[in-house]
Amino acid sequence: MADTKNKRSVSDWWDGLKAEFGKIVWPTQQVIYRQTVATVVVSVIMALIIVFVDMLIQNGVDALVGL
Repeated sequence: MADTKNKRSVSDWWDGLKAEFGKIVWPTQQVIYRQTVATVVVSVIMALIIVFVDMLIQNGVDALVGL
C-alpha cells in the first residue's frame, strides 16, 4: 500500500514538473542582446566610479600623510 502512494506522489510530482516547464517563456535574441549591452554599460560605469572614488581617497590619504 505504501508503494502505491509513493508511486502516485512521484507521478504527481512529475506531472507538476512538466506543467511548470510548460510555463517557461524564453527571451528572444533581441532581448538577450539588449540586456547584455545594458549589463556591460552599467558595469563599465560602476568601474569608472569606483576608480574615481579610489583616486580621491588615495589623494586625500597622501595629503594627510604628507603633512
